[in-house]
Amino acid sequence: MQREKLWTREFLGMGGSNLFLFTSQYIMVAALPIFIMDTLGGGDREAGMAMTAFQIGAVVCRPFAGKLIDAVNKQRLMFFATIAFFLVMLAFNWLHSLQAIYGLRLLHGCIFAMATTAAAAMAALILPASRKGEGIGYFAMSTNLAMVIGPMVGLLLIGNLGSSALFLFVTGLAVLTFWAANAKRLPDDVVKPVPRTKQGFHITDFVEPRSLAPALLGGLVFFAYGGILTFIPLYAKSLGLQAETSLFFMVFAFVIILTRPIIGRLFDVKGPNYTVYPGFVFFAVGMLMFSQVESVMGLLRSAAVLGIGFGALSPAFQTLAVQRAAASRAGVATATYFWLLDISVGLAATLLSIVAAHFGYAFMYGTVSTVIICLTAVCYFFWSRQALAKGQKGQKGEKGQKM
Repeated sequence: MQREKLWTREFLGMGGSNLFLFTSQYIMVAALPIFIMDTLGGGDREAGMAMTAFQIGAVVCRPFAGKLIDAVNKQRLMFFATIAFFLVMLAFNWLHSLQAIYGLRLLHGCIFAMATTAAAAMAALILPASRKGEGIGYFAMSTNLAMVIGPMVGLLLIGNLGSSALFLFVTGLAVLTFWAANAKRLPDDVVKPVPRTKQGFHITDFVEPRSLAPALLGGLVFFAYGGILTFIPLYAKSLGLQAETSLFFMVFAFVIILTRPIIGRLFDVKGPNYTVYPGFVFFAVGMLMFSQVESVMGLLRSAAVLGIGFGALSPAFQTLAVQRAAASRAGVATATYFWLLDISVGLAATLLSIVAAHFGYAFMYGTVSTVIICLTAVCYFFWSRQALAKGQKGQKGEKGQKM
């Protein structure tokens, strides 16, 4: 029996646009603070404000993005979102005051939330049901690649060619984003909205209740990962390994890419438990290893183990969040998942900084983050059993009605 096609032009277009959107963001995360401090004369506070402005825009707009995506033609929305993204990136070439940077980053966050949610929702709808877990895993891999490519490119550009080259490059990425997202017309059943049945304001217009549990579990995984993403430069510096930080992310991403076909196939054929439980084990063990790093090899070994765990968990919970909602609610379901991820990473930066300041990085990673991972695994155990019981009860009810 021939397997349904996964790598269609439509899927590649959504994955490509997601890659370019996230790459531009990670370039900005790495390079914009240097531009603010070296060119605009700002300090740590001003650099932090630019990051905060982006996060506010993304977190505030994410729930509205989901509602809008399900209410209008998705591809038309993506068309206007990618044009807006290009205009904002273009504006960075000329607007060089702190106030302008804050305003552009706020807009960047709003557009980023809209475009990445739309791309993920359409990618999920394009995928065949029998390969959805595998496909969403590959789609999520575009974010992992951007996480490695973005900071390296950003630092190389700002360090060797200056801010003009930096802003010109992200403008070019915006052009590529527009091309990838709009080059191929998507099927009507993917892009056209389903007629609205409920009138008035409802909280479910912005949050998908059936996706909340897997989104919360995914959010807890990202909370633990947020500690690595936020504090690894400082942790590596304290160990005298700051030059090897980029190598950590290279190994991390390489392992995710290497294991992706196996994990995605396992999810679709055997079910989520066969990837989620091993994912928790690898992620927890990797976090313990990371907390005890003393050498470059120790850092890279922990990156490999963490990559296996995170590479299994992240796409699994995204797939579960989307699968539990109706196809007509794909936008809201995707927005619910990413919204909780945005909040989790933001909370991790704040709360784990307090832990690190009082108890050190080894305790933060080895105890706090590891305990969070283990507790999330326990929560998943009870939730999955409850979800399975409800599913079996629903199937029995359907059989009874047929009889």
